[in-house]
Amino acid sequence: MAKVKNSPPKLFLHFFRWYCHPRMLDYIEGDLMEVYERNVKVSGKRKADRKFILDVLLLFRPGIIRPRRPYQNLNTYSMYKSYFKIGWRTLLRNQEYAVINIAGLALSITCCILIFALISHHLGFDDFHPEKADTYRIVTEMQSETASYSSGVPTPLGGLIRENQTFWKYIARTYKAPNILVTLKNDRESLKYKEPEGIVFVEPDFFGIFDFPLSKGSFESVLKEPNTAVITERLSKKYFGDDDPVGKSLWVDNTLALTITGVLRDLPSNTDFRSEIVVSYPAFTTYMPWLASENFWSGISGNFQCYTVLNPGVSVGQVEEALAYYAKEYPIGSNTKNIYHLQGLSDIHFNAKYGGAMDKSSLWILSAVGLFLLLTACVNFVNMATAKALRRSKEVGVRKVMGGHRWQLFWQFVFETGIITTLSVVLAVISSLLLLPGINNFFNTQLSARLFADIDVILFILILDVSITLLAGFYPAFILGGFKPIAALKGKIPLQQIGGFNTRRALIVSQFVISQVLVISLLVVVNQMRFAKQSDLGFDKESIVMVEMGSDSVKMNHALKNEFMRIPGVEKVALCSNAPASSDNWNTDLQFDNREGELDFLVNMKLVDEDYASVFNLQLVSGRDLLPSDTVREVLVNEALLHKLGIATAEEAIGRMVTVNAGSMSGPIVGVIKNFHDQSFHREISPTVFTTKAGNYSSFAIKLNPHVGKSSLKQIQGIWLTNYPDQLFEFSFLDESIARFYETEETLLKGVKLFSFIAIFIGCLGLYGLISFMVAQKTKEVGIRKVMGGGVSHIVWLFGREFVRLILIAFVIAAPIGWYLMSNWLQDFEFKIQLDLWTFGIAIGCSFVIAAVTVGYQVIRAAVVNPAVSLKTE
Repeated sequence: MAKVKNSPPKLFLHFFRWYCHPRMLDYIEGDLMEVYERNVKVSGKRKADRKFILDVLLLFRPGIIRPRRPYQNLNTYSMYKSYFKIGWRTLLRNQEYAVINIAGLALSITCCILIFALISHHLGFDDFHPEKADTYRIVTEMQSETASYSSGVPTPLGGLIRENQTFWKYIARTYKAPNILVTLKNDRESLKYKEPEGIVFVEPDFFGIFDFPLSKGSFESVLKEPNTAVITERLSKKYFGDDDPVGKSLWVDNTLALTITGVLRDLPSNTDFRSEIVVSYPAFTTYMPWLASENFWSGISGNFQCYTVLNPGVSVGQVEEALAYYAKEYPIGSNTKNIYHLQGLSDIHFNAKYGGAMDKSSLWILSAVGLFLLLTACVNFVNMATAKALRRSKEVGVRKVMGGHRWQLFWQFVFETGIITTLSVVLAVISSLLLLPGINNFFNTQLSARLFADIDVILFILILDVSITLLAGFYPAFILGGFKPIAALKGKIPLQQIGGFNTRRALIVSQFVISQVLVISLLVVVNQMRFAKQSDLGFDKESIVMVEMGSDSVKMNHALKNEFMRIPGVEKVALCSNAPASSDNWNTDLQFDNREGELDFLVNMKLVDEDYASVFNLQLVSGRDLLPSDTVREVLVNEALLHKLGIATAEEAIGRMVTVNAGSMSGPIVGVIKNFHDQSFHREISPTVFTTKAGNYSSFAIKLNPHVGKSSLKQIQGIWLTNYPDQLFEFSFLDESIARFYETEETLLKGVKLFSFIAIFIGCLGLYGLISFMVAQKTKEVGIRKVMGGGVSHIVWLFGREFVRLILIAFVIAAPIGWYLMSNWLQDFEFKIQLDLWTFGIAIGCSFVIAAVTVGYQVIRAAVVNPAVSLKTE
């Protein structure tokens, strides 16, 4: 067993080396070490350490302290030119080293730039409005058996506040009608456009609250008259080309005629107000009179919203206290307690409870990922640089013998790092520009190349360049600049001076931890998505197309149904309000049998005809199907409703009365349908009621023969357009609509895949750096072992056991982290997979494969080299 050599406290030893005059350093340090070793033998290490510290402090006196260097002007052109030449030549001589470092840094910097751009984009949503700090949206919290939230308020609330309260400076009610049909009529033809962002009806204060400037017209007059509208420059170009749109007309959903009175400048990309047709509020009473009624307190539409700017000095608490009066005086339902809150403008984009488009935590996760990738690349650079240190020791020795100072060498190596970093930044900026369209498509944003002219982004890139140069270059420069000239020329640099393994091991373990957590996350997300897509939903979703009706005419819809049935390839047709699984559900109250009052939960109401269950292959567990009828005469319910009502068997429910929609629909239960998933797997199965009501159907559900579906669809379109020449034919396949339930998860899956790949790739660069260092250090040991009879497998294991140990340590850390993170993620699903051992086994298996592929070449090359060559090289 090797004898452990005692060493004095390193901190004070470094302190002594720092202040001692270089001319006396070797002599005095030698004496100090001799005294220290003698004290260790006589008094033990602890007392020897104390005496060593005391000696170092007593020696700190004039005559020994190194003199101050005269000031030298470092900022000379020739010096930097020399640094650049040396650095450039070094890169050309070590092209493999340069390519690996530049690739790793460029990749991580590209991610950082794009992540910064994304975060800036989202944090800047609607921050351009003049009084953003005092602007709020009034939102509603509804409490019954469970709490629910709406971004809307009852229609009359805004008007009552305007008449009776003084806390507001501006107040405006708005209603957004999405996915509308715009028709332009002239003497020759009618042009039709489908606008997914729809129109928004606004009260006059809207343009006092929000800063959407006009390019034509004035705010005092544009929406003063009923049935007037302003459109954006983009829509003006789309509808009228270069003609002036002011004074021209357009039709909305073929029912509402609007006269254009002004033109808005195009909306910025960082606003949640996306409707490009703004309509005067009085037109709302024509478009949707029942919702526009000033007496409509019994319901809330999330699209009907109210915004206000508070007067100076008014607090949120004061306003919410005033709003509590209206919640009490005008309740929404007999068993529902509503509470009105103020939601700040800056919260609208991020608050998922009220329909926010972006979860803020996702931005912080992205920030952490970017920081991690950057640090990982810097760590790899340090590993590679120190691994190369031995090969540059003679260069350092020569420079020092020729009079080079440590600080000069330090800045030379930092300058070399700066060259690599700057090249990486240039590549990263180019890559970011090229990847921008893909990022916009990936994250559904509208970032433009002009982003890189933004002063914040430019500053960020400059700060990134300097920070990486200092972060990645400091340690190698400090180590290389500190080599002793004689030891450097002899190539006998102590291992500790180059940097021990432990720091590198810790960094490599952290890289394995992150990559294993990402692999675990990836596997769990993939398995959950597969589970959601491949599980039996309780109904058929394949080859079913949903076609929107063109009118509310019962007679016309029945006639069209019969015409569709005659098309070859159409197997079945049903009339309905929506499909069994839909994001557009109608939740309403319920009264059951002879129980008094409404129950404290809502039911999912589906209006369907007698063929609905057959088209979707819904399974009856008891009773019979609905009989043909145009009015509400009887109902079907699902098993979830029986469970909510506490009814043990389906047979017990048959014949009992159900009343919904505030008592307006009532009928006996004639059948019970087996449970099916009416929403995504995030939510539990809703208690559901089915009944017939012909005037409220909105879609045809058409079951196609999968072998002739495309030609049948063309014939359906032809018949539909023949009957509704003024409409646009709209359809959607049910399986595609259901897939959109999981758009967020699909984006997350893509993100996890992308960042897993990048993290693993950068981690591989780190492994490559470490194995280079290990091979360089153990060349002589390898040669000796081979001379003593060690085979290739023995040499491979000599290096491989190090990585096996690191991977196992990383797995011990990564497994609980991955389990915790993914368990929390799965909590958002009512129906989910269970975490199994295979997931963790695959994660650690991937780590072994990645490590073997990355380090295998270097290790095998070291193992097969002739031992004579190894010994000579060393």
